[in-house]
Amino acid sequence: MNRLNTFFANKKDNLLSIYYTAGYPELNTTVDIAEALEKAGVDFLEVGFPYSDPVADGPTIQNSSQKSLDAGMTLTVLFEQLADLRKRVSIPILLMGYVNPIVQYGVERFCKKAAEVGVDGIIVPDLPMYEYETMYSGYFADNNLSNIFLVTPQTSPDRIRKIDGLSNAFIYLLSSSSITGGSLNVSDSIEAYYTRVKQMKLDNPIIIGFGISDNATFSKACQFANGAIVGSKFVKLLDEPDYLQKIPAFIQSIRTGQ
Repeated sequence: MNRLNTFFANKKDNLLSIYYTAGYPELNTTVDIAEALEKAGVDFLEVGFPYSDPVADGPTIQNSSQKSLDAGMTLTVLFEQLADLRKRVSIPILLMGYVNPIVQYGVERFCKKAAEVGVDGIIVPDLPMYEYETMYSGYFADNNLSNIFLVTPQTSPDRIRKIDGLSNAFIYLLSSSSITGGSLNVSDSIEAYYTRVKQMKLDNPIIIGFGISDNATFSKACQFANGAIVGSKFVKLLDEPDYLQKIPAFIQSIRTGQ
């Protein structure tokens, strides 16, 4: 059991997660932002580690990643920043990024270091399921890390069942097959997709991401899933002056619309 497992055992509905890029807007504020988000009432966090060639990120997150890289962010720097994470933040934390930096760092070493600093799960959108199963799953298990799989509107029911069987925290349901930063437009086809997945009665909770930007889209997502993830909209907030002070009002607006 890690913090994610304990959390999902005790809370099931209207879950709010926030994504932001480590090292943005300032290199050394990664944990400051995490602490402010926990105080504002966020349920769990996804801290992105930047990569120079992202495939699923929209312009906002791409820009934050490039600025973070330019400022000197690396996995080594990130783990140094997270060394005191658990002295300040108690909610579940996931790292999210692409497989190339992890392989360059060393997958086993990455998993050990993530566990050492108190990370609970990893989201790697471009890590093939087969490679995870046959090459890396032992490293995750040995370090009590949950691997989070993504489901899109094109994912077959058989594959979703297999993902459910391999998961032990939650399943990341993409609102579309597009990049991050779009708006959540729940068309008839997307609503049918949400309904189809919900009716499968999977063992793991479902969290919807991509396009969640306000109370209306958050509430809509929560009709079909256990919760939702806000990413690009929050990263935009970090461009503003005094962004740390603005976090409580931002989170309240997502939860309540006020």
